[in-house]
Amino acid sequence: MSVQSPRYDRANLKPGIVHIGLGNFHRAHMAVYLDDLFNLGLDHDWAILGAGVRAGDARMRDALKAQDCLSTVIELDPAGKSCRRVGSMIDFLPVEPDNASLISAMSRPDIRIVSLTVTEGGYFINAATGQFDPTAPEIVADSASPDAPATAFGAIIKALKMRRAAGVQPFTVMCCDNLPGNGHVTHAAVSGLARLSDPEMADWIDANVAFPNAMVDRITPATGPRERALAASFGLDDDPVPVTCEPFRQWVVEDIFPAGRPALERVGVTFSDQVHAYEMMKIRILNGGHAIIAYPGGLMDIEYVHEAMANPLISALLDKVEREEVSPFVPPVPNTDIPAYYDLIRARFSNPEVADTERRLCLDGSNRQPKFIIPSVRDALAAGRSARGLALVSAMWCRYCAGTTDSGAEIAPNDPNWDALQALALQAKDNPQLWLNQRSIYGDVADNAGFAADFTHWLNSLWAQGTANTLKAWLAE
Repeated sequence: MSVQSPRYDRANLKPGIVHIGLGNFHRAHMAVYLDDLFNLGLDHDWAILGAGVRAGDARMRDALKAQDCLSTVIELDPAGKSCRRVGSMIDFLPVEPDNASLISAMSRPDIRIVSLTVTEGGYFINAATGQFDPTAPEIVADSASPDAPATAFGAIIKALKMRRAAGVQPFTVMCCDNLPGNGHVTHAAVSGLARLSDPEMADWIDANVAFPNAMVDRITPATGPRERALAASFGLDDDPVPVTCEPFRQWVVEDIFPAGRPALERVGVTFSDQVHAYEMMKIRILNGGHAIIAYPGGLMDIEYVHEAMANPLISALLDKVEREEVSPFVPPVPNTDIPAYYDLIRARFSNPEVADTERRLCLDGSNRQPKFIIPSVRDALAAGRSARGLALVSAMWCRYCAGTTDSGAEIAPNDPNWDALQALALQAKDNPQLWLNQRSIYGDVADNAGFAADFTHWLNSLWAQGTANTLKAWLAE
């Protein structure tokens, strides 16, 4: 099987972007779009300098530097796998506690975009308020030592200060993480941290630095032995960090780049002032759909997402909840048919080649439920409609957090707050309202008597007769 290599001379690339967080998603998404653009012979002054701010990022740096910063990306199309070497990153900066090399690189005039994928939980958001948390220990530490920052946001502020002092235009800060209003969230983190030690600099950032919102989408499983074996099947035995992904990808971005940007519209990126509409559709239908199928699969000892989709009970659950309680409250999206989009999501979830795991979908429910499920609940209730299926989804999350599957198998910790969630889930077996009293997750939804009654009914049913029988009962209603 052949491997596609860059069709451009990488020696002629010049950096224009510093990207912080070189995980699988970035290397299967933004790096691929840029690789496509460079293959057209365009914008070779927009190559990526990779960076990381965590000690663990040094391992990725070592692996990528050993292969000349090339990333192996394998697209898992059921009609046939394809493999490419992506060459859009030309260096990976040293990973240092004070981020000195990162700050120095971002201060260079040729760097016009700083982008980030630091995970949804990496933006120091207070779960109770949904706002930037200035009391987070890492933020407090950076505010006390702004010249030797440990966080990505502290490093960005320091580099912006250096550019300002040198009379260099500020770079654009572009979040590529899966967050509602991700540009606003990133702006809040950068400005909020600056305000703690230098309010005048925070005002300057607010007035001069662009933070475009973006919607990003591509299912990208974690790398393990299966993914390495796939890379080896293409003759790439030397690659310890291959990326596998589905064929589909999407990127919708606000066109707010005062310092310039690459012509990504030439390779399929949508520039739009309605990112929020695309974003809501994706978060409610795709990410919400993941949460809908995650916990029944986890409780029924199903390993892979495509296997969950092949289960008639879980498939019917997804259909009924999406069509009756989620999609009706998704506003119109430019040039998009919502039912057709849902059909596309079903097909993507069912792709057996991706081999995405139910456990990955179950990860970090305390962060994902309030973003992907509860907003749909709130909209349905506000419209006077039933959210009974979503109450069942939430009850299955609670039952999952009790730490055992229906067969009695132990569930390994799968949330940053696992210990607290497990203790609360076990208490909720006798008093379900205790679970709903998590205001940081449910907010005012916990006060809705109808939702609470539905949640209580389903949680009791899950404990009494198991997931499969509970799904049968709901589908028969």
